Amino acid sequence: MVTIKLYVEGGGDSDSLHRLCRQSFRIFLEKAGFKGRMPRIVACGGRLAAYDHFKTSNESGETSLLLIDSEDFVASDSPWMHLANPSGDGFTKPENATDEHCHFMVVCMESWFLADKEALISYFGQGFNETALPQNSEIEAISKKDIYDGLHKASSKCKTKAPYGKGKHSFDILLKIDPGKVCKASFWAKRFLETLDAIAGNDRI
Repeated sequence: MVTIKLYVEGGGDSDSLHRLCRQSFRIFLEKAGFKGRMPRIVACGGRLAAYDHFKTSNESGETSLLLIDSEDFVASDSPWMHLANPSGDGFTKPENATDEHCHFMVVCMESWFLADKEALISYFGQGFNETALPQNSEIEAISKKDIYDGLHKASSKCKTKAPYGKGKHSFDILLKIDPGKVCKASFWAKRFLETLDAIAGNDRI
């Protein structure tokens, strides 16, 4: 079986959040049908670190994928063209990379959460106001600001949890959402899981 390294944006500078990031992505991918053929998940912290780690891996001939936020709406079919946009990161495509090596969690990972509002309601519990979330079913057309504002407002009066914040909240929710719902709502999520499936072997549940 080919060893796949998955370099993901997330976890900040904290070792504990890196562990939680890896655990949450592992559970998300296991629920998506990858149990027994998982990639090695590398929590990289910031997006530049994720890109740098992926670039080094790719150029050394390893089988690896990059999974980061797009930060803004994606206007190009090519993720590398989106990242190379002068108004964006300016990340260039490594010499050995193709478009299939680069994947987005849409504008931010929290985009995926909007595909499974039942999981959000269950996680935050009493006091969660679902109506404060963005109501657009096209989750890839919702801005990062609207997503964060909506999550904060919806969770601001919860009885047992603090208002939504990056970090632990995000990884706690990631392991609870349904990958099937995310794939139905997101072209980029479906593209990522289909690419991983093709590389890891085609016996996905």
